[in-house]
Amino acid sequence: FQLQASGGGLVQPGGSLRLSCVASGFTSDYYTMAWFRSAPGKEREGISCIRSRGGGAYYAYSVKGRFTISRDVAKNMVYLQMNSLKPEDTAVYLCAAVPRMLIVGVCLDGESYDYWGQETQVTVSS
Repeated sequence: FQLQASGGGLVQPGGSLRLSCVASGFTSDYYTMAWFRSAPGKEREGISCIRSRGGGAYYAYSVKGRFTISRDVAKNMVYLQMNSLKPEDTAVYLCAAVPRMLIVGVCLDGESYDYWGQETQVTVSS
């Protein structure tokens, strides 16, 4: 089972980026995928998660209203559209997945996830 993330880069404050994560090797139709980020000197932060069925996307307060998570179940992909980016969004971003439907209370908890993709760097700077 593998996760592969892409789409990071350098963007000016106020700009946008879209991250993508594709999961291969999934055998379950019921899973949760999420995005996390880690910045120097800060703890890893769960920023958004989404389930494969039943909808329901959840966001950390720090990104709510600016970031949008979406999924393509047929392609086993999850996307993170990041708008109105700020310098404090600079971090390495990772996607994660688990073959079960997580409840809201643990959806942004890294301990809930079994699989992690590689990091993709997002830098917001002028």
